[in-house]
Amino acid sequence: MSTQGVLADKIALVAGATRGASRAMAVALGAEGATVYVTGRTTRDRVSEVGRPTETIEETAELVTAAGGVGIAVPTDHLEREQVRALVERIDSEQGRLDVLVNGMWGGDYLWIGAGGFHTKKMWEIDLDAGLRMLRLGVESHIITSHYALPLLARRPGGLVVEVTDGTAEYNAKYRGQFHFDLAKYAPIRMAFDLGEELKDLGCTAVCITPGYLRSEAMLDTHFKVTEENWREAVKQDRHFCISESPVYVGRAVAALAADPDVARWNGQSLSSGQLAQVYGFTDVDGTQPDGWRFIMDDEAGKEPQEADYR
Repeated sequence: MSTQGVLADKIALVAGATRGASRAMAVALGAEGATVYVTGRTTRDRVSEVGRPTETIEETAELVTAAGGVGIAVPTDHLEREQVRALVERIDSEQGRLDVLVNGMWGGDYLWIGAGGFHTKKMWEIDLDAGLRMLRLGVESHIITSHYALPLLARRPGGLVVEVTDGTAEYNAKYRGQFHFDLAKYAPIRMAFDLGEELKDLGCTAVCITPGYLRSEAMLDTHFKVTEENWREAVKQDRHFCISESPVYVGRAVAALAADPDVARWNGQSLSSGQLAQVYGFTDVDGTQPDGWRFIMDDEAGKEPQEADYR
């Protein structure tokens, strides 16, 4: 196992690292040598309501270790306060510090895309419990985790908090198609701004980050029914998918932020993988630098963007 990465002395918690962007963030931090606690509700013994049993936190921890870091899986429901408290107490006991907190919890796509019909109904037509569940998964879980983790992170200067969402502040200023989803995806942007204000006098930084059009596991195998190898077949179903990116891309964005000694320059801001690639120079797995949100916004503005100009 390598201990030579630029984050070899750093301790990270990636909350909600079962799959997708957050798993990739955990692995990218590990690739730079970090010790990464990875949490989530799906383990090899138990499956969350998302219902994807092959994606587990144990596997994420193994990927972190294989990448060069130390991966530690801790089953945690981030809506259960005592579980989160125990998680942070364990990190404190074992490490005595926390340098990076990634609030990547979500798990609401089964409501948004699935049988709940969120994307076709008005707010008052949605089952109230289902709507509130989406907000608990995407907002309350982040707040609970920060409440318990930030005293440890803020114990020393240099700590970094990363709120994960879908959409930049500029894009999310528009209506995102459904009341509960809109709130769930704008809230992390504001949380990063607020936490940035509260952490800056302690020498710590908070940001919000979004991938572009993410080729997550579920987007590939469930929504579009393609693979990473033939993902371009899905462009026939959604033309915006031409500018999609692998989870690795946003993972590298978070690793770049964590390794940046001047990360405070981003404090309180809404950031995207494509934007940060231009600053830090990392690429996606295919060597390109897709800027998904800029492409989508220009397309929706009628500018007829060409994919090659946004990679």
